[in-house]
Amino acid sequence: MKNPIKLVIDEPAPGSFLWTLLETDAGGVPRKVVRAAEYGADTYEAALAAGTRMMDAEIRKNLSAPPERDSVSS
Repeated sequence: MKNPIKLVIDEPAPGSFLWTLLETDAGGVPRKVVRAAEYGADTYEAALAAGTRMMDAEIRKNLSAPPERDSVSS
């Protein structure tokens, strides 16, 4: 993944907070969901902490992945 990741916290039902990681384009416009919470957290802060941990894990995973190679025929 070469594009920035955006963390969004929503409250679809009172007292249930869900985080979503979105891949964005260079301008910050969301393009696709990278990961999302499987269940709601009781507080905004708990959802933010869980989402931040997942975002950090995604960033570490992408930094440790080998660079993508161009598929140019020689």
